[in-house]
Amino acid sequence: MDRSGKEKLVTELQETLNTANLVVVTQQNGLSVAEVSDLRRKMRAAGAGFKVAKNRLAQLALKGTKHEDLGQFLKGPTAIAYSADPIAAAKVAVLYAKSNDKLTIVGGSMGTQTLSADGIKALATLPSLDELRSKLIALLQTPATRVATVVQAPAAQLARVLGAYARKGEA
Repeated sequence: MDRSGKEKLVTELQETLNTANLVVVTQQNGLSVAEVSDLRRKMRAAGAGFKVAKNRLAQLALKGTKHEDLGQFLKGPTAIAYSADPIAAAKVAVLYAKSNDKLTIVGGSMGTQTLSADGIKALATLPSLDELRSKLIALLQTPATRVATVVQAPAAQLARVLGAYARKGEA
């Protein structure tokens, strides 16, 4: 790859890292092309991305971004998973690493905070942003449903009592 190609790659990677809220650094020892393609497909389905880049070029791309401290993890055959969702990339990477010993989580960064491998694994256990939103909506709707039930209960009881008196009067 010539110098202009490397500069273009660094610029693209830097733009990607600037928009990412979560970056996960992985080591991939011996992953086949099919396995990497499968991992990329899973990342895309979750709204994340996965890039294999030379460590030196990745370190250049990290400069000036909020994930600048990740340079310490770039040793050996590394790849970077990233996502705008603060959990998506971690979930997919950790799940894939559990099923494939060739991929290991080294560390990561969420915003300006650097996370260890254990921090990334803990982050992967959290529910996604969509799951949290749905839980919040359910919690907000529950009191309204209960209020409607309580308000309707006296009227329903009164109707049952009047119905019982009416049936008693007919008999």
